[in-house]
Formats: sequence, C-alpha cells, structure tokens
Amino acid sequence: MESAKHAGDAAVAVSKAYGVETMFTLSGGHVFPLYDGAVHEGMRILDVRHEQSAVFAAEATARLTRKPGLAVLTAGPGVTNGVSGVATAHFNGSPVVVLGGRAPRSRWGSGALQEMDHPPLLGPITKLAFTASDAETLGQDVEVAFRTAVAPHRGPVFLDMYMDDLFAPSALHEVETQTPSPLEPDPDSLAAIARLIGEAERPVLVYGSDVWMERAEEAARDFAETWRLPVIPNGQGRGILPAGHDLLVTRARGLALGQADLVVVVGTPLDFRLGYGWFGGKEGAPLAKVIHIADAPSQLATHMQPAASAAGDLSVVFWGLTAACGEAGVKPDHHAAWVSRLAETAAAAVAGDADLLAADSDPIHPMRIYGELGKVLDDDAVVIGDGGDFVSYAGKYVEPRRPGNWLDPGPYGCLGTGLGYAIAARLARPSAQIVLLMGDGAAGFSLMDVDTLVRHRLPVVMVCGNNGIWGLEKHPMRMLYGYDVAAELQPQCRYDQVVTALGGGGELVTKPSEIGPALRRAFDSGVPYMVNIATDPEIAYPRNTTGV
Repeated sequence: MESAKHAGDAAVAVSKAYGVETMFTLSGGHVFPLYDGAVHEGMRILDVRHEQSAVFAAEATARLTRKPGLAVLTAGPGVTNGVSGVATAHFNGSPVVVLGGRAPRSRWGSGALQEMDHPPLLGPITKLAFTASDAETLGQDVEVAFRTAVAPHRGPVFLDMYMDDLFAPSALHEVETQTPSPLEPDPDSLAAIARLIGEAERPVLVYGSDVWMERAEEAARDFAETWRLPVIPNGQGRGILPAGHDLLVTRARGLALGQADLVVVVGTPLDFRLGYGWFGGKEGAPLAKVIHIADAPSQLATHMQPAASAAGDLSVVFWGLTAACGEAGVKPDHHAAWVSRLAETAAAAVAGDADLLAADSDPIHPMRIYGELGKVLDDDAVVIGDGGDFVSYAGKYVEPRRPGNWLDPGPYGCLGTGLGYAIAARLARPSAQIVLLMGDGAAGFSLMDVDTLVRHRLPVVMVCGNNGIWGLEKHPMRMLYGYDVAAELQPQCRYDQVVTALGGGGELVTKPSEIGPALRRAFDSGVPYMVNIATDPEIAYPRNTTGV
C-alpha cells in the first residue's frame, strides 16, 4: 500500500474522494498536517475569523451542493467554538465532517496545551463522534466518518486525531465510494397514503428540506402537478414549486393548514414550525389527518401517531405514490374547488400587502425592503436569512424561483450562521447573486468574517434590517410584563462602516426612496457590501403562536 508523507495526507485524500473541494478552518498548530495534506492534494483552504463560521460554511456547502462539507478545527477551544455549528448541522440533517485536532497521545493526561476529550461533548449532536485509532489507519477512520455522514438520515460526524498521530507516517487508504441502494418504502404504506389522499376533500402537501437534500425535487413537483395538490414549502423545500406556480399556496398558509382535512408532510419534522403536527380545527373544521413521510425511519414522528407514514428514498416514495394514487382511483380534479379557494386567498394576501411593500413611512417599514429587493433578485439568486423578526419577513415575502436557493438556520434557530453561509454560497454558486439578510442582532455574532469575504475575494450583498432592538424579545416582553430589559441595541449602529473598515463597501439608508438605488449599488460593486437600513422599532412581525 502506498505511503503518505504523514497522516494528514491520508485524511485529505479520503476527503477528496468524497467530493470535498474546500477545507474550512481557522489556523491551529494541532492540525498543521491537514493543511499540508490540502496543499499536496490541491484542496482549497479557506480560513475564517471564528471557528463557528468554518462549521457553518461547511454545513452550507453540504446543503447547497448536496455533497459533504468539511471543517477542520484545532484542539480545545477550536472545537468548542464550533459546537453551535455542529448542532445546527445535526438539526438540519447536513452531512458535515468535522476533523478536530487533539493533544498529543504521548503527552495525554499530563496537561498538554488544549488537552480535552472532545467526543463526549460532541456525541449528542452528531451521528458519530470518535477518536482516530492510530496514524496507520487514520485514512480508514476518515472514510468511516464520511460514509456515516452521507448515509440516510444524513448528519454531522466528528473525528479528532492525536497531534503526534497526524504528524506520523501513514498509509494512503484506497477509497471505494459506493452509492448505497435506495431505501425502498413499504408498498402497503404507500397504498394506505394514496387511499387517504383519494378520500380527502382539502389535502395539503408540505415539502421540507430533505426533499431537496434527497435530490427528489423533480419527483416532488411532478407528484403535486399530476394530482393537482396544493403545496406549502418549508426550509429548503422552497423553490420546488417556483414563485407564481398555481399550486404554491404559501400566502394562504393559515387557511390551508387551518382547514385542511389531510396534511401530507414530506422531508421535515413535525416540529414547532408546523404546530407539532396538529392541523385543521379552524373555523369549525375538524382536526386534519396527518401523513408523515421521511427519508429514514429514524425521522418519523414519535410524539404523535400519524394516520399513515412511510420512510424511504424520497424520489422512490413519490414515484411509488404516483402509481398507488392511480391504482386507488385518485382524480386530479377532485380537489379543484379547494385549490381554487387557496389560490384566491393567496392572491388576496398578495394584493393586500402591496401598500406596505411600497410604503413611504418614516421610519422605514421593514416590508418596504422586501418590496424593493424583489425587483432586483435574479432567478438564480441565493438568499440567506440570519435573524429574528427581520428574517421572518423574508420567509413570507421572498419566494425562490428555483430549489436549493434558500438558506436559513433551520429548526435550531442559531443566530450567527449568516457569514459562514454566505462564504459557502459564493463558492458553491460563483455566478449567482448572493444576498445575506440579517437583523442587527444577528450582525453582532459574525460580522468580523466580512474580513474573510474580503481576503478571499468573495462578493456578497448584505442587507441589515436595523431597528436597534432585539425585536423578537422586546415586544413579547413588553406584552408580558409591561416593560422590557436586555432588549436594546444602539439605534442606527453603523454596521456598514464595520464592513467598509474591513475592506468592503456599505452605506446607511434612512429613507424608503433610498433603498432601491442602494441595493443596485451593492450588486454592482463587486465587493462585500452592506446596505444598512434603519427600520421602525415599533413594528413587530405578526406571529401565530400555534405555528400554523
């Protein structure tokens, strides 16, 4: 077996075999051989200013390319700084491999610098967390990490390596990447689901991120169009039906999920974003029957008992359901009145928002920003949300035209994902517009990584909704107690000047008429550019506490 210069070469060679093109990292001596291996193997090294951004970038790479992402973290605080990123990948089911440094085996237990046993910390938020056995078999351990990360249901894997093992000679491991056979769903389960669809008067499909991650977006769209079923997208399911599609009923979400008699949820958990799976019951309607479909049995709901469920490769599920619906005698026009009602409600909601999307109010209403942004976004724009109230508006008013072009933190709700996601998006989609929408609270978590964008020549347009408060907390706290604390930020803080100081561009916008021209300047600049928009702190995003 061919020998490597050191174990770092073996680790990087395996990573490349699994399709990794970029190593995201923050420099640390414990992992120098991994950098040397990247140089030998021609892998790009992209260094950031905080380890959380390295993991967020690796996670966004996995979500945008549907190939595993790689983050390399030095020992001790390097690993602990990346924990929030690993947790986010865990909740999103993102195939990320995090390779960590580890104090030397020869000094273990004697108090070496940054000595820490990482796997017990990472175990609860990974599919697997372990330490490499030795230098000679380190490549095999890295392959185990990647193979585990990409297997259904995908997720992060952590592997740390003793420093002296990494520097030691190692054999190059021969990798045989094999595509696993698709998990076949139970035909009886598909038949039961088809019968329920045929019996329903007011069905709704909910398409989640795993539909995209499973490469099932075409099968999902074909299924909805074949049987004329209305769709509400969730997470990276957005764009499977493009903006303007007659079956896309996002803007009629309240009616759809409140009066449906059957909700088919595919590729996303029945969590707080979906009212924990309790639908219907509005305006005298009975509770809806629920069908849960996932890519693996481990992802099916256990906190409630759906009327039916199925697990398997999601393309195979959709193909099987199409056949089963045909055998069950489902008629595409059976739900026409319901689809028309939802379409009319959605159109009325769009018309009703027109005034606020064009509002000339002073201070600026946050909806005006989205009215202007919609005019300049290309069909292939990647839109990233990192924030609370401000990004909630994005979820409502930014409707992607293609799948795989929307990124938000997902159910873990971790602020600070934005800069890491933007770094990855620019690399993954080099010719597309990359737009990072952030609240002023979220900006405080990761804005220093604008330096990373500048150093690596990665132009991104950042739009900051700057209301000078923690809006998601201030308004509810005032409602509960009549006062608020720990909810104030500096009004009109010049985050744009932070960006310019780091080598990018930016400007503060205080008038509605300035928003559109500022956005156009940002897109034309060719550099990381922030449009910092002062918005009205008295306006809170209208929330439905039920999640429906």
